[in-house]
Amino acid sequence: MPVAVRPLPPELAEKAKIELFEDPKKLEDSIQHLKEWIAKQPHLKARTEDQWLTAFLRGSKFSLERAKEKLDLYYSLKSLIPEFQLINHRHPKFMEILKKGILLSFPKSKNLTDPRVLIFRVAAFSPAQFTMPEIMCVGNTLQKIMYMEDDIFTVNGVVNIMDMKGASISHFSHMTPLLAKKMIVATQDAAPMRMKAVHYFHMPSSVETIFNLMKSLLNEKNRNRLHVHGKDFEPLYEHVSKDILPVEYGGNGGTIQEITDYWVKKIEEYREWLDEEEKYGTDESKRPGKPKTSEDMFGVEGSFRQLQVD
Repeated sequence: MPVAVRPLPPELAEKAKIELFEDPKKLEDSIQHLKEWIAKQPHLKARTEDQWLTAFLRGSKFSLERAKEKLDLYYSLKSLIPEFQLINHRHPKFMEILKKGILLSFPKSKNLTDPRVLIFRVAAFSPAQFTMPEIMCVGNTLQKIMYMEDDIFTVNGVVNIMDMKGASISHFSHMTPLLAKKMIVATQDAAPMRMKAVHYFHMPSSVETIFNLMKSLLNEKNRNRLHVHGKDFEPLYEHVSKDILPVEYGGNGGTIQEITDYWVKKIEEYREWLDEEEKYGTDESKRPGKPKTSEDMFGVEGSFRQLQVD
């Protein structure tokens, strides 16, 4: 039975071939291999849609062993990081957060081979309204949809824009060293995405401690992809085309409201698919060998005990 995976446009297929070692002729075998491996794991209940597994293969540059590691870790974290499961798409807070346009992916792209661009507008919410883990829950849900339907995202990777204008230390009051470690493991090790760059703007001095903590936990490759700018967005245009940026950032890619509306509609489209998410994860009591524990995965509190960030 042929795989149910969208064929890539020629330009994107060529990039996937060169950078990710993707071979359409071998894709079916690779997907089948993962399905058979998942079926043999007594502790693992994972999605097995062809398109979903393709995202993990691309995020692992088609190394089957690395894809297995990512899949296993991705689902393990559902129980090991309960903070990122606080609210789902049906929780009232979810739509409140989404409709504020706090964390968005820009749906437009200038070139097929450019990375997808995401923005985090930190001061678009009040610290009294939402916590950083709740914001992360929304961001993780948007990413799940992108793994399924955004080939630009899964092949080219992502550029993050961190707009810190108006941000204060209160916005990060829940950001303990332990939570920072969990965020890094979830994004750097478990998520099947390629982080190409993170651009920080309007970084207040009060938040630099948080930034330095996060930076220290990244691997060297990702540390080198962090770029801190001033208050002028002009440097951004050297990296991201104005064609995809919203009007509020000097672009002509629509307004923040229009992009927000796009994602509100997308969540509605995926509502039943997202309902299924609740049944996936791991049962560590059934894992062959030693179960994964939070202490083993994130035992960093001792290392940072002297660092006060809240």
